[in-house]
Amino acid sequence: MRSILVHADNDSAFEGRLQAALDLARWFEGHATLLIATPLRQFISFDPFGGTYFSAEALAAAQAEDLTLESRLADRLAGEDVPWDIAMSDGDVAGALAAAATFADLAIVSLPAAEGEGRGDLPLLAGDVALAAPVPVLALPRDTKALVFEAPAMVAWNGSTEAAHALRAAIPLLHGRAVTLVAIDTGDADADGFPATDALRYLSRHGIHGELQTVARGADAVGERLVAEAAAMGAGLLVMGAFGRSRLRETLFGGVTRHLLSHSRTPLLLAH
Repeated sequence: MRSILVHADNDSAFEGRLQAALDLARWFEGHATLLIATPLRQFISFDPFGGTYFSAEALAAAQAEDLTLESRLADRLAGEDVPWDIAMSDGDVAGALAAAATFADLAIVSLPAAEGEGRGDLPLLAGDVALAAPVPVLALPRDTKALVFEAPAMVAWNGSTEAAHALRAAIPLLHGRAVTLVAIDTGDADADGFPATDALRYLSRHGIHGELQTVARGADAVGERLVAEAAAMGAGLLVMGAFGRSRLRETLFGGVTRHLLSHSRTPLLLAH
């Protein structure tokens, strides 16, 4: 993971994202790219008769804010010991990050903000980027201060293609950690997919010796059980495949992934 992309904004969680990007760049001797995106669509409005209005004044103010942020970040990063650059985009944040990730190894965003915080409509940003980006997404709880590379890692395993893809993508971040594949027993006798033993064998070929833990769901939903298990083991990373059932947004964001995006207290590595 030598090319690290991070969402840059004035929101309160940005410092945590920046520290994570710098930590990763140092760990992998990589490069950090900070992306500032101003979605132009938020300055366009429509009336009931088909008219379109563009707020030039608001756009100019947002662009001035971006330039101020760029200057502040350049000053902030000048003393860091990793290579970096700052990129600008006038597209929506998720689309801009997905496009910029074409030549990145990892994209860093934050889990949902409080209503009204940050720029644009971002409550599902981590999920949107995970669906669109060609790289894994590291989604951080908003109180993250730094990454703990030695903390245990938990892999949410359900045998799906998405889970396998996330596991492969996480390999660079799993070395040096205790790794546990957690499978939630939902009582579905017809469940199929890739066996956990194959996943553990794959990890061992990369020098990572993980273990499997099967957990009864009990009265909890699967997402609730995963959050609880990650907290119980003190996980510093939770790896999961994102959106494995339906591609319809209304369905996608109503299941396990949505619950983790909304409630995880552990950094999530997502891959679709």
